[in-house]
Formats: sequence, structure tokens, C-alpha cells
Amino acid sequence: MSFFISDAYAQDASGQAGTLELILPLLLMFAIFYFLLIRPQQKKAKEHKGMVESLNKGDEIITNGGLLAKITDVDDNFLTCQISSNVEVKIQRFAVTSVLPKGTIKNL
Repeated sequence: MSFFISDAYAQDASGQAGTLELILPLLLMFAIFYFLLIRPQQKKAKEHKGMVESLNKGDEIITNGGLLAKITDVDDNFLTCQISSNVEVKIQRFAVTSVLPKGTIKNL
């Protein structure tokens, strides 16, 4: 009867995985997340911070809300921007999405 059912034997103790084999996939996943998600986000945040710090009077900007404006006054945390003739608004510096080339507002 034993040729129909094979006998079960215990495995040797040497078949256990080592610590490196258990940690290696976790380290590999962390490296992938770092290079694909964390690093590009840090780079983009650094570029945005540099752009916000370099804002000057006369720059033409786009805000997070989509306003096209020209900077008339620069403060530490706020910008005074002209969005139309005789219409000025105050916005936070970090609400600026991008800086436009000079003369863009006149062309629109």
C-alpha cells in the first residue's frame, strides 16, 4: 500500500531562510519607492521654494486659483498683485503656481 501514498519525512533544520533573505525584499521596495516617489517630490518642492523666494516686483504670475496677476508689492509672506486696472489683491507667496514670461498679460 505504500507505493500509492508516499511517506512524509521531516525537513532538515538547515532549510530556514536567513535574515538577509527576509530583509532584502523590504530594502528593495523602499529603494523603489524612494527613487520613484519621494525623491522627485522633494526635488519639485525645492524648485517651487526657490521660485517663490525669487519673486520680484513686476513679475507676472499664475496663482493656485488660476488668477493671472502682476506683482506690485512684495512682502515677507504676502504679495500685492494687480489683476486688472485699479484692482489689487493680496495673496500668500506659496499660492503662486508659476511665473510667466514678461508681457504675457498684455498679449492676452
